[in-house]
Parts: sequence; C-alpha cells; structure tokens
Amino acid sequence: MKQLEIGGRKFTNRFFLGTGKFASSEIMRGALASSETELVTAALTRVHEADAAHDDILKAVDRGKVEVMLNTSGARNAGEAVRIARLGKAAGFNWIKLEIHPDARYLLPDPVETLKAVEECVKMGMVVLPYINADPVLARHCEDAGAAAVMPLGSPIGSNRGIRTRDMIEIIIEQCRVPVVVDAGIGLPSHAAEAIEMGADAVLANTAVAAAGDPVKMAEAFKLAVRAAELAIESRPPASRSTASATSPMDIFM
Repeated sequence: MKQLEIGGRKFTNRFFLGTGKFASSEIMRGALASSETELVTAALTRVHEADAAHDDILKAVDRGKVEVMLNTSGARNAGEAVRIARLGKAAGFNWIKLEIHPDARYLLPDPVETLKAVEECVKMGMVVLPYINADPVLARHCEDAGAAAVMPLGSPIGSNRGIRTRDMIEIIIEQCRVPVVVDAGIGLPSHAAEAIEMGADAVLANTAVAAAGDPVKMAEAFKLAVRAAELAIESRPPASRSTASATSPMDIFM
C-alpha cells in the first residue's frame, strides 16, 4: 500500500500507539521501539520537558521519526479541550487528538462538543484528529470543519472488545475523503488487521499493548498484524462466494 498522508506528513507504518497505562517508562520505550510506530498520542502532562515530576515521553521518542500527538483526555467539553490544545500549541505541539467524554463510565465522545472543538482547533492552525462515535454524519461534519482525519471508535475505550461498530465504520470509510483511523476498543492484533482489511487507513491502540503481560511483544504483534493485512490487500484476494468451489478436479474418478 502507498504511504499514508495526514496533515502533510507521510507514514509508512499504519499502526499508531498510545502511551498511557504502561507499568514503567522502560516498558513503554521498548513497546514504542518494537512497534516501529511513527505516531504516538500522549496527555499534555507527559510531555513537560521542564517538569521533573512528570515522566517525559520526549525522552523515549525521536521526534524526527515519530510524531507526538497530544490528546485532550479528561476534557468534558469543547472549552476544556481547546484550552489543552492551546497549551500544547504554545509548547510546540501542533497535532491534537480531541477526546471529549463527559460520561466517566463509558467514556463515549460528546458529538456536539467535539465538533465545536474541531472548528476552534482548526482555526488555530492545528492538525486535528477527533475521536468520535462511529457516526458517518458526524464524521463528514468533522471533515467539513477541517479535521485532518477522523477516529471512530470500534468499541468503548479500554474495553478490548474489538470492532463492534463495523457497519457504521464501513460507511465512514466509504464516504470520508480524509483518512479514517479506527481507535478505541482494539484488544487484539486480529482486531487491528480486521480494521485495515475493512479499508481503514490506520489503527490506534493503547490498553491492548500497555496492559498486556508482555507489552513489547504485543506491540510487535500489532505491527505485524497491520502489515499482514496490508500485504493481503495488496495481493488482491479472491472474492468471497456463497457456494463451494473445488480446489481439485471433481471428475478424476469418473
């Protein structure tokens, strides 16, 4: 598959990785290395170079090779998300993943507040990737507002349930003119491969890697699964059939 382009940057690896929930900085660094990811997400507090109280993710990332995209996790409305984005931009980060979820139980994104935040962050000149419900109409509104990509959820954040919104994501992929990154609920490498086989442009995972017994191996497994799905698509697999098709001659004993 050709390189993926988002916000003017080209990506070879279509597996993106979150940086929360890792048991230690050393494990996180190992997972980032084994995944060979080219885009990571991080909360603003993880990138405070001058704040010794925080574990600085920048020490683990070569920003010449890996884009750091701040996220607004914890924001309950557009105002809070935009404030985080402004702080990030002032600190030199121009990529923002908008996460606005007022419901702490299911962490489902607020569609109205998310669209407002997309509009404001685009005005600031940021590369904006909104985390949204698998809503094709909302995806188009975000695209029209200037989002560089859309990130529909497969299932609730951290649930590891895989892609439970397949039908709606397929419509988003069909209709959107910007890249589609399946995000949230991805629990296994096979889920990531499924997303790519559906036609998604990339996949983002965090909990599935960070909470695994061996995050370094799991990160590599995700990388390989995504690449395997890409190779499968490139090989032009035969179409599915409703009936059987013999792989050997049926008349050999006749």
